[in-house]
Amino acid sequence: MSLDALATALPARPSRIQDDPRRELQVVSAPARRRRPRLIYGIVAVAGAFLIGAGQMGLSLLTTQSSYEISALTQEHRELTWDRQILTDELAGLSSPQYLAANAAALGMVIDESPSYLRLSDGALLGSGRAAEWISSIDAVNRGAVANMLIDETPLITAPETSIKNKPTETPADLTGAVSNTPPPITDGLPTPSTH
Repeated sequence: MSLDALATALPARPSRIQDDPRRELQVVSAPARRRRPRLIYGIVAVAGAFLIGAGQMGLSLLTTQSSYEISALTQEHRELTWDRQILTDELAGLSSPQYLAANAAALGMVIDESPSYLRLSDGALLGSGRAAEWISSIDAVNRGAVANMLIDETPLITAPETSIKNKPTETPADLTGAVSNTPPPITDGLPTPSTH
């Protein structure tokens, strides 16, 4: 088939360009020259970028500074917690019965084997009514099986030159002639027989 036969066989398609009278070809003028950007816009853009960068650096410095302050405050809190624990341990040692008994013994107080009591309702004296001997029958300081490590080196309030660990070796002159009728103090726990 030839092109002419094919063209006659197909129905003719109307052309859009011919049917639309509004559409006409026009000559386009040359594009307008681009205007140079004004210098003020560039200055504003660069200044804005510098301000944003300076603001970010300032915020970064403030954040870093506050993190250092938080770290310093955390360290100070930790040290104060340690100090509080040390003071709590010292207070527990100073309020222990062993420390109080050592201070009482340094003052000259003794533990009597037969104490006497005064009944307040009628004023009656219960017990032997004798004065205590010059030497205690119980060694209140060394009586415990486990030494109190919190107060070993703590000086006694009543005798600052001594402590529980290093007691004075000399005995007072007025106690050397005293004779005790009580058993010797138990210092190392209960006595056990030696077998072999």
